[in-house]
Amino acid sequence: MEAVFIYIAKSAVLMLLFYCVYFFLLRRETFFNSNRWFLLSGLIISSILPILSYTKVIWIDVAPNLNSNIQSALLSAPEKQSSDNNWSFIILGLYVIGFLIFLLKLAVDFYSLNSIIKGKKVKQQADFKFIDTEENIAPFSYFEYIVYNSSLYTVTELENIIEHEKVHSDQNHTIDVLISRFFSIIFWFNPIVWLYKKAISQNLEFIADSEASKKLADKKAYQYTLLKITTHENCVAITNHFYQSLIKKRIVMLNKNQSKKRNSWKYYVVIPALAAFVLLFQIEVIAKERPQIVNENESNIKSVDVYKIRKNSTDAELNEIKNNLQKNHNIKFEASDVRRNSSDELTSIVVDVTKGKQRAKSVQSSDKAINEFGVLVITYKNGDKKIGIQTINDSNNKESKVALSKGITSVNVNTDKKNDTNSPSSDSHIIITNNPNSKTDTHVNINSSTSTKTNSNTNTDISTVVTTDSDSKTSTKITIVGEKSNIAFSNSAKKNKAEGSPLVIIDGEEMPANYDLKRIDSKHIEAINVFKGEDAISRYGEKGSNGVIEIELKVGDKHTKY
Repeated sequence: MEAVFIYIAKSAVLMLLFYCVYFFLLRRETFFNSNRWFLLSGLIISSILPILSYTKVIWIDVAPNLNSNIQSALLSAPEKQSSDNNWSFIILGLYVIGFLIFLLKLAVDFYSLNSIIKGKKVKQQADFKFIDTEENIAPFSYFEYIVYNSSLYTVTELENIIEHEKVHSDQNHTIDVLISRFFSIIFWFNPIVWLYKKAISQNLEFIADSEASKKLADKKAYQYTLLKITTHENCVAITNHFYQSLIKKRIVMLNKNQSKKRNSWKYYVVIPALAAFVLLFQIEVIAKERPQIVNENESNIKSVDVYKIRKNSTDAELNEIKNNLQKNHNIKFEASDVRRNSSDELTSIVVDVTKGKQRAKSVQSSDKAINEFGVLVITYKNGDKKIGIQTINDSNNKESKVALSKGITSVNVNTDKKNDTNSPSSDSHIIITNNPNSKTDTHVNINSSTSTKTNSNTNTDISTVVTTDSDSKTSTKITIVGEKSNIAFSNSAKKNKAEGSPLVIIDGEEMPANYDLKRIDSKHIEAINVFKGEDAISRYGEKGSNGVIEIELKVGDKHTKY
């Protein structure tokens, strides 16, 4: 409802703009035909321009208490909205009543016109249809029809009248009259539309007077004819009739010298005014919350699916994985460079998985059987999906490598089995080597979490890699899921909180507790070692209870202080 009122208000403003330019600058000029198109374009622009708008998006960082502000606003909204709706319906009801009244008046005028034309003898001459009626009405034209009562005028007067009406008919002035009439019905409440309608009709008479006087030998006789008909009161609406008020102005314009062409600059005054209108009212500014990159946790995840590829996987099984990924997740799966040994075990395979701009790739090639891995699909509660490669560690697998997209060259998951293989306190750490061509920063966050179950319904410890396109604003996550901890690597620039943050060691030097990792440019990093649990405590004592991040800088950057 509010949108309708705004549209009507904007249209009224534009109509007022064109009318003011015409009234103050153009109505005394003899550019009658130009004025005609100027006035018509004003009506068309005033009806179309308010619909057109340009949307400008402004990204904002939302304050922490924004949600509470929104909730309080929503709680107070219903009462105010209910009150506004009551007034809206009242105003709408008044508008509809006025609209129906003027629409009914238009129907009556059409009926009156039809009763005058219908059944009358029509004399065809060129493109005109002449009707000589016996009714006491003023001469008028309606499209190709020209109606008059010849008994009321002399031969000379009738000639002047017919030439005048021919101009109206030949230039289709009836269309202008109908357009202005329809606008006066739609915007009946706006006084400007009635002045605008009058200006259009008056200018049409100026055009007809000017063109008719050029074809007549006696210009003064034409003016006397105008004066004779000023007392005629019987006129048909929605037509161009010879009788019009303001006869004095018509005679003045007939005798006025032609305006100089340099005065045509006045038409262009409306252009900067229209530009100002667009800038002020037609640019819609939308504030959007800047995407917040946060650590992922199980509360946001709906499901985790892993499609395992083992050393003895057959071509049929690979094809089944491909079909399931396409069918269930709309993910494209390609397996190439597939080779097997004499025991029919996979020794070489390249797996390329893509979904939109996301891409994950695994390359394995050696003389021995491949390390088992899986295609990982994380489905979030909001329907989004992320893809990656899951490396599956076992007692025979000391090191697994996964190829990633931009930002990280490789991820090595090293496990030294100091204790029993089933012990959760096994010595393990992760080394991340940055791509020197990447401009993205690598940040490390350590969070407490429980283990994530795969679709195999086991609690197997996994190393998860989730990659996204470098042009995407979403974070790239690498999650190592163990029995008691969750380590996530993200290229977000979110500052670590001092409380519960890991101990940061750069080239052997301990950093302060509130140290901000985003101060480090990833191009200077040679490697990152992450220690967790008992392993971190055994190396650094209680200071390592929240985990330890060891960062080794490149040789040329050893002197750099952070």
